[in-house]
Amino acid sequence: MLILSLILWIIYANPSLAQYHINRPKRVFPDFKFPSDYKDVPRVFEWKNLQYGFPSEQEREQVLRNGRYNPDSPIPIDIDVYYPLNGGPPRHFVTSPRFGQGVPYSLAYVTNVQRENGSEIQAYPSYQWHSSHGANCDGLTSVYRVHIDPCGQMWILDSGEIEFVQHCAPQVVVFDLATDQLIHRYRLPETSYKAKVSRFVNIYADIRDPPPRGQCKDVFAYLADPTSKAIVVYDVVGQNSWRIENKFTYPDAKFGTHTVAGESFELLDGPLALAVTPLGLGLRRHLVFHALSNDLELAIPLDILNNATNWQKGLSSSLSEFVTLGRRGIQCASHAISRQGFWFCGFLEPIGIFGWDIRRPYNRENVQLLALNPVTLQFVSGLKIIQRPSDGREELWLLSDRLQKIFAGTIDYGEINYRVLRCDVEDLLQGRGCF
Repeated sequence: MLILSLILWIIYANPSLAQYHINRPKRVFPDFKFPSDYKDVPRVFEWKNLQYGFPSEQEREQVLRNGRYNPDSPIPIDIDVYYPLNGGPPRHFVTSPRFGQGVPYSLAYVTNVQRENGSEIQAYPSYQWHSSHGANCDGLTSVYRVHIDPCGQMWILDSGEIEFVQHCAPQVVVFDLATDQLIHRYRLPETSYKAKVSRFVNIYADIRDPPPRGQCKDVFAYLADPTSKAIVVYDVVGQNSWRIENKFTYPDAKFGTHTVAGESFELLDGPLALAVTPLGLGLRRHLVFHALSNDLELAIPLDILNNATNWQKGLSSSLSEFVTLGRRGIQCASHAISRQGFWFCGFLEPIGIFGWDIRRPYNRENVQLLALNPVTLQFVSGLKIIQRPSDGREELWLLSDRLQKIFAGTIDYGEINYRVLRCDVEDLLQGRGCF
């Protein structure tokens, strides 16, 4: 467990001497021995299938008739949470991309209304933003993931697709959650994506002038495009974006088979997980990332990444700047890094949440099991770290969706399939359990 030794490391390590480790451990970690005192992660929401709300019963009946709503079609993949600064109740947001035609909207908030199969969700920011189903590109077409920044802004990544057909250009849309007003939009130029190939699935916005002193204006956003094997950098101030594609953003065919709880599916995806190392650690800041279909954990310095001139040579651009942190021998999906420098990810096998101190080598000794549950943690697709304004503590929020059953066609809507879970970061690291 990451208990006393990690706490002492935080207290006594000299930040000015701390460095990232270029580590080349054995390709596959040795067999993991499960600790007897592992912790579970408490559930906040559960669904058999997503329970959609509509402006009226007439609208619900209409979309059921015309095929734009199939209750078994939506698949939630992401969670994010907003704590209002005025102390109001938190707002929980989930995404369900339009993989098929039966998804009435792809970004929603969870309500207090309880239905037979779980809590009802409602469209965000409104039903009208989604109702054109790709006919109006000023709305939202298909949202894979979102990122709520420290300024209370939601960064929405809209792939522009429905059933893998491109209806609109991919776009970044930003809302002020205090007012629910649109404050920014950026449509990706054709130079930043590959038509009929790209599929943008994740976004991370790095606020370089955060509150309370900053004005939340100096921002770089990073977009994951796993189907075209690239990361796109968006300079918000400069209103410019560029692609990064090379051998480090590619999947590994040996990790194209994903097995969860005994069921397997094939997927050869590039970059998925994105997180930046936090301010205040005395380290050169990096984007830490990995492909879904690879076991490599990688990093690239932000000062290199954020300079468009470094990426003008195509596949050979800035290769020497990439840092190979290490291999884990198995896939994990989304990850996040806490403000104290702890990385978290949900492994496919064993089915659990693992943690790593970014100041130590990325190997089996330091990548530790923190929570284990072979039922509730099947394919953690969404993972976020949220700071509570009331006491400043951080929470780890997860969304698991049993993706392997969807691919295999074995999903049973009589069972709980989708879960949102939460745990206090410090409690999880210190082995005190979750609240």
